[in-house]
Amino acid sequence: MIRKVLIANRGEIAIRIARTLKDMGIKTVGIFVEADESWPFVYTMDESYKVDSYLDIEGIVKVALDSGCDAVHPGYGFLAENPKFAKAILDAGMEFIGPRPHSMEMVGDKAKAKKIADQVGVPTVPGLPPSDDIEFLKEGIRRIGFPALLKAVAGGGGKGMKLIEDETNIDENILSAQREALNAFGDRTLIVEKYVFPARHVEVQVIGDKYGNVYVLGERECSLQRRHQKIIEETPSPGIDEEIRKKLFEYALKIAKGVSYESAGTCEFIVSDDGEVYFLEVNARLQVEHPITEMTTGLDIVRLQIEVANGEKLNLDDINRFGHSIEARLYAEDPEENFLPSSGRIEVLEFPHIQGIRIDTGVVEGTEVSPLFDPMIAKIISYGVDREQARRKLVYALEETLLIGPKTNQHFLIYLLESEEFKTGKTYTHTVQDILDRYKNEEFLLPEDIKENLKALKDNRHQLHISETFNPISFIKGKIYP
Repeated sequence: MIRKVLIANRGEIAIRIARTLKDMGIKTVGIFVEADESWPFVYTMDESYKVDSYLDIEGIVKVALDSGCDAVHPGYGFLAENPKFAKAILDAGMEFIGPRPHSMEMVGDKAKAKKIADQVGVPTVPGLPPSDDIEFLKEGIRRIGFPALLKAVAGGGGKGMKLIEDETNIDENILSAQREALNAFGDRTLIVEKYVFPARHVEVQVIGDKYGNVYVLGERECSLQRRHQKIIEETPSPGIDEEIRKKLFEYALKIAKGVSYESAGTCEFIVSDDGEVYFLEVNARLQVEHPITEMTTGLDIVRLQIEVANGEKLNLDDINRFGHSIEARLYAEDPEENFLPSSGRIEVLEFPHIQGIRIDTGVVEGTEVSPLFDPMIAKIISYGVDREQARRKLVYALEETLLIGPKTNQHFLIYLLESEEFKTGKTYTHTVQDILDRYKNEEFLLPEDIKENLKALKDNRHQLHISETFNPISFIKGKIYP
């Protein structure tokens, strides 16, 4: 029985995992690097220890053992999909709260995952075998035809991914993708795939136990991305019908059962405009966007992971999905500069308290957003009885979020949610770029009274009388900063 868990991660996901562990009466151990010493997640844990790096397998295992842990939860990112880390935890006599190393090895490599999909009869995007040879990759791109997509074999999150539209700078793009892949995953091997356009990115949440039971918890629409990373996700997907949904669930189960999958994971798919479904990859870990599935099922996915690790048998035959949920990722970044990450101290941060709104965050006022790590400030998640109610709630929650500090995508998220494309559910992997082009040409003017209130807020926020004349949305685009 698991009694004490080391959380091998940072920020909002470390806090989110700790919340469930504490609810279950399980002690929590955190790790942090020097740059994170003052971050809230460090003090959320029952115990926290400094490490040299979040990628230091040996150091993390030692901390877990020395602090008396009997399990480790990797969160997402860093070592979450590293089979060597999972094996090191198991070899040390602890439980790894995630998939088994052999499953991770089978699906963590995109080329191997595609091979498994082919074996179990799930269609994949046409492509070529993995390689780190530039000439082979160039020839492969030309053979498949433009546009083509380069992808890092060893990981996800948009790292090492490049869209090749024509011969222009083809060598430079390949080298750039290899550098990103090497830095992120320690492997510069790439695969080449046909670029399906227009397309939706839809993923299916699965969870399996140690007894061969695998369940589908629903699908998530993840098409709204910048730099191949998601910024808005929702469930259920507004762009697929029941026939496609049934096919997605069937394919996800085939792949998960084909590798004897345990714990939580997602099978990712591309759905073409004419309804063709292609398998992309498996994320063998908890996903950033898991809260929207929790909101519509009433399940706690982290709790399910812990129950699986404890050897409990899952019984999810009667999963009910109800309502609609949307998640917006609030990032410290500048949409007008191609979403360039920003950093700095968060001077003012107030989230609204609204029924049906969940805030997952790892920062507070005074937190210094570092350029060293992912610049996500918070996930703002809405729930409604239908899609339009969930959308309106999320817009309202973003409008009522007061944030002064680094530049953020706050205003752009609202602009996106208020667009006709989003309102009608006609969103594709290219939609963010299309809307961004319009956004850059918009004029967002600040009335004089707003400027005065903004100055007062900076000078002494406690003397500012928030009234109907003051609306945070008026300044968050970043045109004027105090």
